[in-house]
Amino acid sequence: MSTTALDRKADSASAGVRPAGYSLVRTRFGARRVSFLLHRRAAVVAVALLVLLCLTCVAYLSVGESFVAPTEVLKVILGQPSSDELVVGTLRLPRMVVGLLVGAAFGVSGALIQTVARNPLASPDIIGVTQGASALTVFAMTYGVTSFAVLPYLSVAGGMVAAVLVYVFAWRGGLHATRFVLIGIGFAIALRSLTTLFMTKGDYLVAQQAQVWMTGSLNGRGWDEAAPLGWVLLILLPAVAWAAYAQRTVSLDDGTATALGVRLGHIRLGLVLLGVVLASVATGTAGPVDFVALLAPQIARRMTRTAQIPLLCSALLGAVIVVLADLFARKLFAPTELPVGVLTAAIGAPYLIWLIIRSRTAGAGK
Repeated sequence: MSTTALDRKADSASAGVRPAGYSLVRTRFGARRVSFLLHRRAAVVAVALLVLLCLTCVAYLSVGESFVAPTEVLKVILGQPSSDELVVGTLRLPRMVVGLLVGAAFGVSGALIQTVARNPLASPDIIGVTQGASALTVFAMTYGVTSFAVLPYLSVAGGMVAAVLVYVFAWRGGLHATRFVLIGIGFAIALRSLTTLFMTKGDYLVAQQAQVWMTGSLNGRGWDEAAPLGWVLLILLPAVAWAAYAQRTVSLDDGTATALGVRLGHIRLGLVLLGVVLASVATGTAGPVDFVALLAPQIARRMTRTAQIPLLCSALLGAVIVVLADLFARKLFAPTELPVGVLTAAIGAPYLIWLIIRSRTAGAGK
């Protein structure tokens, strides 16, 4: 949907004629009154996902080697005395918070990159961003850097380098969606091979540690990993709010954007950079948890039926997917714990195949 179309919606809403599916919300920020359109279905879906996320979190904290009653879980969360403080507050809660933050970051990252590429196949783990983050991180681990406090910074650097390379090679007087995805897939394959090469150069124990990290795992994660990631997401929150607003211009073609005076290239670059940073930080925290960034935005868009991918619903869905997958990863083969990335890959790989088949069918029908 174009900028002018959205502006006409806002004008008609102000005049009392509201577009179908939207409600006019008026609020006040200090002395300034602000009005904006709210998509009713998207709001309902966001509330439903928030409720589902709360239920998932309670189930996550309750289920384990020992079952904890939901009432005791709520006591621990509310800071009330409980005999299950050690199990819930010390062992399970920090790991769950990491999962929530990682899932939300991947969900928003996938939504932003798919918006810019205008392709449901474009996500950080498909176009080489997480592979770039993995390559530099595994390289550092091979040569003795194993601190989880340092790995996120290396992941951001690796993801940024990979994204810049994909962006530069895909740019030909504009950013063509198909070229962007294909070049990204090529870089992803090359970087994954490079990562495997680094693993063969390290000793056996480092290679094992790197292999577990590359599958995406929340095992051993706690407040030391949750706090830096939480601060990064908090700092980036204004940028995410800007991205939610800027999304409506990205659907414009270059000619229309130029005629309207919109600096479309700068906006696209800003959205991509934000998506890359979010995906890279999440990768550095929990490893490349594959397919979350692919699944969450597309499911959110189908649930809300909005013109743009809803960032809030994508974040909530990403958090639900990671936390729920980690719950099943802990319980399916207990006492053995699977990496959470194994479960997300088991769900995401068939979905990716379905997307490719659907895209080819749609292309053949044109």
